[in-house]
Amino acid sequence: MVGSAGTRSRSLLEIDAITCRGLAPVTFRIESGECITVSGASGVGKSLFLRALVDLDPNDGDVRLDGRSRNAMPAPRWRRQMIYVPAESGWWADDVGAHFPDRDAAAGMLERLGMPRDCFAWPVARLSTGERQRLALVRALILSPRAMLLDEPTSGLDPETTTSVEMLLCEVLANGAAMIVVSHDRDQALRLGHRQCRIADGVFHETVAEGTE
Repeated sequence: MVGSAGTRSRSLLEIDAITCRGLAPVTFRIESGECITVSGASGVGKSLFLRALVDLDPNDGDVRLDGRSRNAMPAPRWRRQMIYVPAESGWWADDVGAHFPDRDAAAGMLERLGMPRDCFAWPVARLSTGERQRLALVRALILSPRAMLLDEPTSGLDPETTTSVEMLLCEVLANGAAMIVVSHDRDQALRLGHRQCRIADGVFHETVAEGTE
């Protein structure tokens, strides 16, 4: 269990006894502007946990955003307010631009992440893994979600671009969003996470200090 479930004030994101395949119930809170990073060996359920929070996989428990349960709204609306960005995002059209109805809103962020404005004309099939990751992240950010769940958002990026992504995410946090980031990069977890957590042996727990168990 992470965080103080006994406090009376309402947090931005409240996770109440969420459990999914192989994972013991998880309860914790995230404040506005706070990022929690999650690490763990491959296959322990990090991605499953994120998918459970947006109700893409079978799970039990409840999640509340601004005090409102995900059960109180249609699933598409919930997933616009708390957006999950998987390590490999889906693409439903052949060209990049079709995924960005508001290209002006996306262009500035894409340029900051090293993507030229003419990338909207590119076919999705030509994109590298890193380009897909950056485009998927911006695609999510322009929706201004209240919370973001990011699964290895920089795994395909070089160090310079990773720094650019982290700076952008820090700005999103400064604007009041809540964030959960899965990362195998211990240094990144320390840079981004206000709290560092780990999944091991089916249990989700906060690490003791400085990214150690």
